[in-house]
Amino acid sequence: MSRQAQVCIEGHEPQQPVAGLDGPWHVLHIRSNCEKRVARSLGVRDIEHYLPLYQERVKWTDRTVISERPLFPGYVFARFLAQSRIAVISTPGVVRSLGDDPGDLISDAELDRIRKGLASGLLLRPHPHVSVGTRVRVRNGVFADVEGIVAEFRQQCKVVISLAPVRQSFSLEVEFSDLEVMDKFPI
Repeated sequence: MSRQAQVCIEGHEPQQPVAGLDGPWHVLHIRSNCEKRVARSLGVRDIEHYLPLYQERVKWTDRTVISERPLFPGYVFARFLAQSRIAVISTPGVVRSLGDDPGDLISDAELDRIRKGLASGLLLRPHPHVSVGTRVRVRNGVFADVEGIVAEFRQQCKVVISLAPVRQSFSLEVEFSDLEVMDKFPI
């Protein structure tokens, strides 16, 4: 499948850049499961947008199909002029734009790396954001179902596990794939 087919939504051509727009991208928070619909609506409104999709094999009861899913569920990236802001945030399915601070914007280079990665066939998949201080649960091994807090990242993830009755803790190095995120935000 070509890169265009991976980035296009239901046969639409990829959104062409608007003349004079070459700055960072805004992050639009989208209602759950409405990413493709919002991307189509933005295209109709001539708003430059990007919805990175990956392909996943999904097993139904009677067959297996290949489904395109958003790499960042709940988000679509858009680049627009200030006078188009109302048209963007009033698009059905858009909850809000995530601010205008420089830290809330995504650089063209970052999205370009994602585009190139998807186009080259790299295995990009959604993953919860985990940072030091995030509560996690161990999924496998002797410590399965034990909760802890991420203390540091190296080749493996170091998780601090507390024994409340004795008010002591110990650390456990575990593969990141063996962890389940409990809270989305660090403590």
